[in-house]
Amino acid sequence: MEILKFSDLSQGGFAGLKERRFVTDRRVFGRSVDDKVFDGLGNFVYLADANFMPKGETGMHGHKEIDVISVMVEGSVSHAGSLEHGQSLESGAAQVQRAGAEGFKHNEINPNDTQNHMIQLWVTPDEAGEAAGYKMYQPKAGEVTHIYGGSKEQGDTFYSATSISVANPVAGQTIKQTGTVMAYLSRGAGEINGQPVVARTLVRSEKGIEFVAQADSQLILIYLT
Repeated sequence: MEILKFSDLSQGGFAGLKERRFVTDRRVFGRSVDDKVFDGLGNFVYLADANFMPKGETGMHGHKEIDVISVMVEGSVSHAGSLEHGQSLESGAAQVQRAGAEGFKHNEINPNDTQNHMIQLWVTPDEAGEAAGYKMYQPKAGEVTHIYGGSKEQGDTFYSATSISVANPVAGQTIKQTGTVMAYLSRGAGEINGQPVVARTLVRSEKGIEFVAQADSQLILIYLT
């Protein structure tokens, strides 16, 4: 099992936010200047842990042929752009934007006078040429919510052979995921496979994970469908 902590990484950022990048897959980004950064899993290629400054924003920018997943940890974001303009993400919510061939433009804005906390993940599509699309999820305490990946036959999530779920275990609850998995503890504390982990820790395991929450937590799971 491999472990990467927030304190292991250098501080970066742009526009109105500061971030640390845990995953920049070499298939997309080339070799990272930070040799601690992980490659992804399946088509999952990027994970950044970001704090928006008070009233900070990313600035309007575009994407094509990438799926962009944003998970709020604390605070809120006002979403502007070509997909679902005016949507608001509150603490715990997740939005998934599929750029497809037509692409989309967006600006994520912190409307508050205090900094917020958001995780962003990128996944390359299984097939090029898809239409752009938007989905939003509100994971609940004590539950695991599948927000990305699955077959073409269902419409609850955008299809992909790579899946992402958000778990919100309460203190004392156990979350399990089999197979090769990457797990990002964005909030809370607990043990993964018997090893203590704190918030802002990424774990990669080839043999699955068992997370035992010691506090109410948010755990993002990336695995193959």
